[in-house]
Amino acid sequence: MKNGHGIWLLIGAAALVVAPAAMAKESAPAPIAAGTAPSAPTKAAPKTILFIGNSFTQGAHSAARNWRAETVTNLNNARYGGVPALFKLFAEQAGLDYQVSLETQGGKSLGFHYDERRQLFDRPWDIVVLQEFSTLDRDRPGDPTRYMHNVDRLAALFKARNPAVDIRLASTWTRADQTYRPGGHWYGKPVTAMADDLRAAADRVRAANPSVAGIVPVGQAWNRAMMTGVADPNPYDGITYGQLDLWAYDHYHASVAGSYLSALVTFGAVTGIDPTTLGANEQGADELGLSDAQAAALQRVARDQLQDSKSGSR
Repeated sequence: MKNGHGIWLLIGAAALVVAPAAMAKESAPAPIAAGTAPSAPTKAAPKTILFIGNSFTQGAHSAARNWRAETVTNLNNARYGGVPALFKLFAEQAGLDYQVSLETQGGKSLGFHYDERRQLFDRPWDIVVLQEFSTLDRDRPGDPTRYMHNVDRLAALFKARNPAVDIRLASTWTRADQTYRPGGHWYGKPVTAMADDLRAAADRVRAANPSVAGIVPVGQAWNRAMMTGVADPNPYDGITYGQLDLWAYDHYHASVAGSYLSALVTFGAVTGIDPTTLGANEQGADELGLSDAQAAALQRVARDQLQDSKSGSR
């Protein structure tokens, strides 16, 4: 009996050893077949952003207009880069993935885009930036009535496609020709006045339409650049040494420096990233002919303006 009892003890001990090994074998993952690569983690889809506007968004009358056009999707099949292409490059340098599209037409209002082009962009978007005609209304400069109506129609369209869409209004800059030349609607007023009036109109539109998430304070950044000596405020009397001319040769559209500043403000407003983190040797500035010092100065202007806008100041 002693020997029989010992045998049963040995059998029991062996079972305790074998059982965990069997359980481990059952719970182990199935081996991957030879030549089969493990599945890679799914990459998040890029954010989609659409720019709707006119020649100001295109960067017309400067080297920015056709620059890097192949990096963005032009819904009209035109080869324009402009502010959207700068935004795209800034995002890439910041490690962000954006699919950037634009639908633009020179000399047109937002109403034109809704009436004539909406079939091109009537789809879901994550972010939409709307840029109105430079004087708001060609027939009644400074009057925001049509602006409000056009934003209402476009916002309703985009909200119907994506209730979470982030809609921004680009508040643009003072036109020097409207300020310094007789006959201009803002003739005789301070160079900051037109941009401030455009911003006031954008604020009214936003207050009347809860679908508008925010204002891109481009015009206020231009004002800041001029008031702090980064840019010359009057191109008609020559450009002061060491200062930038934000206008193109027509004193109406933006120069490369003006479009660069516009894109910096747009980038910072949309992403929440400090534009100065792009650095003085930012690639777009270098390709477009801005010096490191000029790029850094414009980045600081954009940062400071965005900080003021966030704190409640214009």
